[in-house]
Amino acid sequence: MRGDIIIVEDHHRAAAARIVDHLADAVAAREGRYTITVAGESGSGKSETAQAIAEAFAARNVQSAIYQQDDYFVYPPKTNDQTRRKDIGWVGSGEVHLDLLDTHLQAALDGADEVEKPLVIYEEDRIDTEVMDLRGAKVVLAEGTYTSLLEHVDTRVFIARNRLDTMEHRMKRGREDFDPFIEDVLTIEHDIISKHREVADVVITRDYDVEFPRG
Repeated sequence: MRGDIIIVEDHHRAAAARIVDHLADAVAAREGRYTITVAGESGSGKSETAQAIAEAFAARNVQSAIYQQDDYFVYPPKTNDQTRRKDIGWVGSGEVHLDLLDTHLQAALDGADEVEKPLVIYEEDRIDTEVMDLRGAKVVLAEGTYTSLLEHVDTRVFIARNRLDTMEHRMKRGREDFDPFIEDVLTIEHDIISKHREVADVVITRDYDVEFPRG
């Protein structure tokens, strides 16, 4: 998403290093590309963690590409907020073209050199398109709240931080001022997203420790 602020910090890099150490052999053994999702609640550090994972792979001379779920929303950010305020029942995975994102992950796995994808222009509240260059990418990441629901995934990373844990980070990124309505939205999202921990191959705890529940 153009206009997004991504602040990668030491705790993101430390978690990413552990994850890449854990996955390096599987990625190297794969003849084609390897896909990873990074999911969690708003402000949990998904974008930063995905970027840190890409940087950790780059240090091993493994190139990555990153899909942002924010580019796949049905409506651009301000319009989506207005839609939610008219009907809070709109909040959920139906806000996102997950089927299209899954199709683009499949295209990456199928060896596509490039994918034409949506691109959200945050300040202009509109959705454009861009061509993502996948040439040279061995790892393809998709980060976003609902990316655990995608099908074409080799490893699912889940960040187990809730709306209270993430408030400072959300403010730092300038996504929104404190608004009781937004807190209601985040509560609904929490009820949905927290269940996705069950399908995770990698869990990043609230303190940014890394666990591998499936061994």
